[in-house]
Amino acid sequence: MNTLALGPQWLDPDYLIATFGLIGVLVIVFAESGLLIGFFLPGDSLLFTTGLLVTTNKLDKPLWLVCALIVLAAVLGDQAGYLFGRKVGPALFTRPDSKLFKQENVEKAHEFFEKHGPKSLILARFVPIVRTFTPIIAGVSRMNYRSFITFNVIGGTLWGAGVTLLGASLGNIEFVHKNIEAILILIVLISVVPIAIEYLRSRGKSKKEAAARPVDPAVERPQSPADGRRGRHAKR
Repeated sequence: MNTLALGPQWLDPDYLIATFGLIGVLVIVFAESGLLIGFFLPGDSLLFTTGLLVTTNKLDKPLWLVCALIVLAAVLGDQAGYLFGRKVGPALFTRPDSKLFKQENVEKAHEFFEKHGPKSLILARFVPIVRTFTPIIAGVSRMNYRSFITFNVIGGTLWGAGVTLLGASLGNIEFVHKNIEAILILIVLISVVPIAIEYLRSRGKSKKEAAARPVDPAVERPQSPADGRRGRHAKR
C-alpha cells in the first residue's frame, strides 16, 4: 500500500498502523475521543484504513475483535473527556491558548453542544476537532450522566465500528486497492467539509450581524468644512 502523501508521515494512517499496530490505533482513537491533545489525529482515515487492512489480511486480527476494541476505546475516550470537563469546569473557557490548545475549538464545540443537545455526542463523532471537545463540554455543562453514557455508547459504536466496517467492505473492491491513496485523501476532505460549512455559516452570520448593527450618526458622520468653521466661530 502506498503512503498517504498528505501531512507529516507520523499522521499517515498506513504508517501509524504499520509502526504501532492495533494498540496504536486504540490509543489514537482514545486520545482523539476526549483528550485535549488528540484533536489533530487522523481518526476517520485511520479507522477506514484499519478496516481495509483487516479485510486484506495485512492486519492479522478478527474484524469483530478490532471493531469491538475500537468502540471500547472511543467510549472510554469520551468518558475521560466528560470527567475532565466536570473537574475543570468553567476554568476551561479562560485557559490561555497554546500550540495544542485553542479557545476557538472550545467555543465551537460549546456552540455545537448547545445547538444539538445530547445527540451532539453522536453527531460530533463524525466532525473532526469537534468530536474531541464535545464530551469535555458535556462534562463542563454537567450533562446528566445516564444520558451521557447512552449517547456516548451509541455514538462510539456508529463511528468506531461503522467507519471501520466501511473500510473493510470497500477493501474487497479492486478499484479501492488501485486507488487507496486517492480514497484516503477523499475521506480526509469529507471529514473537513462539516467544519468548512460551519465556518462559512458563522462568517456569514457575523457579517449579517455587523450590517444590522445600528450606526451612531454622531460617531460615524464625517466632519464637514462648515462644521470646522462653526467650531472656530464658537471659540471666538
